[in-house]
Amino acid sequence: MALTLNKIWLLIPIISAATAWLYFLVYFAPSVDGTLKLKLEFPSNLKELQSLAQVLKEYSKTHSLYVLVLFSSAYVYKQTFSIPGSVFLNLLAGALFGVKMGFPLCCVLTAAGASFCYWLSFSVGKEVVEKHYPDKIQYFQNKVEENSHQLVYYLLFLRMFPITPNMLINLISPLIGIPFNMFLVAVFIGLMPYNFLCIQTGEMLASLTSMDDIFSYETLLKMAAIACVALGPSFLMKNPNK
Repeated sequence: MALTLNKIWLLIPIISAATAWLYFLVYFAPSVDGTLKLKLEFPSNLKELQSLAQVLKEYSKTHSLYVLVLFSSAYVYKQTFSIPGSVFLNLLAGALFGVKMGFPLCCVLTAAGASFCYWLSFSVGKEVVEKHYPDKIQYFQNKVEENSHQLVYYLLFLRMFPITPNMLINLISPLIGIPFNMFLVAVFIGLMPYNFLCIQTGEMLASLTSMDDIFSYETLLKMAAIACVALGPSFLMKNPNK
């Protein structure tokens, strides 16, 4: 019990240091215009996102490196500590950087943040995750065993068809024996379609009127088609245990 508490207490300085870094970036932001002011809060709706994008676009005219560091830090922070709402930052990436830069950037940041989450769960969060998600852990443990002959394809399936929240998969993966190398490949490749479509939509952020505009039937069909092509080989593989 004491060992468990000690591990949990380790999360406090880690979270504090990461949060302090974001505060530092925001409150010591370079001077641009006296009317512009950054706030340390993540957008929770489309209107807030559009307002934030306008402010950051003004900053990027003279301080593009600062905007890149701030965006990257916020993105990894959300992924590392399993904070919902990555879709907003993907849209923001499209508005700020465009597809050409925003897409590879978000793929790298997604993989980095998910990796930090994986190792945090493995090293200090095991008991907490097991306490809150026992049924999910057992369910995915069984699924991993069933798909052990094609595990990488199963992991890609989970990412390309996000039926289960990605943050939950990040937390559970190290506890059910998923190797880190497979986890990393699945995150980086499996979330590419989702990242790309969100970032592509983000280029037209100012014209969006609803979050429903992102996940239209056309968009979902595109994601399904990409996933079917990527996962096609898995249907040809036989389970040696049967």
